[in-house]
Amino acid sequence: MKNKFKINNISLLIAVLLLVVMFVAGANLYDRFGSVSTVLNLFNDNAYLIVVAVGMTFVLLTGGIDISVASTLAFTGVFSAFLLEKGWPAAVVIPLVLLIGTLVGCIQGYAIHEFNIAPFLVTLVGQFFMRGMCAVISTVSIPINNEFFKMAALKKISFVLSSGGRPKLYYYVFVALFIVFLAWYVLKFTRFGRAVYAVGSNEQSAQYMGLNVRAVKIGVYGISGFCAALGGVLFSFYTLAGYSLQNMGLELDAISSAVIGGTLLTGGVGTVIGSLVGVLIQGIIQTIVTYQNLNTWWTKVTFAGILCFFILIQRFVAVRTEKKKNA
Repeated sequence: MKNKFKINNISLLIAVLLLVVMFVAGANLYDRFGSVSTVLNLFNDNAYLIVVAVGMTFVLLTGGIDISVASTLAFTGVFSAFLLEKGWPAAVVIPLVLLIGTLVGCIQGYAIHEFNIAPFLVTLVGQFFMRGMCAVISTVSIPINNEFFKMAALKKISFVLSSGGRPKLYYYVFVALFIVFLAWYVLKFTRFGRAVYAVGSNEQSAQYMGLNVRAVKIGVYGISGFCAALGGVLFSFYTLAGYSLQNMGLELDAISSAVIGGTLLTGGVGTVIGSLVGVLIQGIIQTIVTYQNLNTWWTKVTFAGILCFFILIQRFVAVRTEKKKNA
């Protein structure tokens, strides 16, 4: 286990260094890039992705994968907008969509474990089902005019700087940061968190140790579904609309962020702090692309190159660690 944490530490250290280097380079190349406003906007614009990446980290730590999260996020937005338009109160809508997201995740986790089906196939079905349900509800964008959602979308903390600027941090960012803290605490200090790492390291050994692998798998997919639904709520605050085609491909952004932050796709190694760093790296790339006035697809191209780099690093360190162990 000690060697695996070395892999995680190296990947996370490189990710943090890359984040700092990219920010410093951007600050030197572009006016106002190094401002407080730019830093805060990284969180304002990516709060929903931070939450989704946290849920994805739990799944990846067990050696699984969840490609249904983007569809769950979109369904949450569309269904919330639909119910709010019908006059349902936000106090009922938000818990309801969070419950649905969690339930869908738990069902997927149950199917994966009980029927021994590959996580990719099960969550692919989940992806199609949830995206299809979005279209069943509405194929056009539904605006959200609910007062609570408007308040949550606009409520912010403004900072007055000596330069005269007034950067702002929206309240929903604190929800995302709380989820990161809560997930970090669960993984580091609770029995469930230790079980997640154990299952990802060696599922058979975890069973011999007496761990409830079934509960762990259902739990992590339930957490992923909950985080995807909560990400959908935050995205609804961000856009004040629900649309069936929202965030196509977001699942790959979440997976990439986790991997760049040091989470191994084979399971057993990773942290939610690393996933947060991965999301911020993606946010900085998006900001640089905007400053350069380039096509937004350059964000995907650049992020793909960085992802390949980190996968190679993880593979290199893992091979060296295995050789030292067998020497």
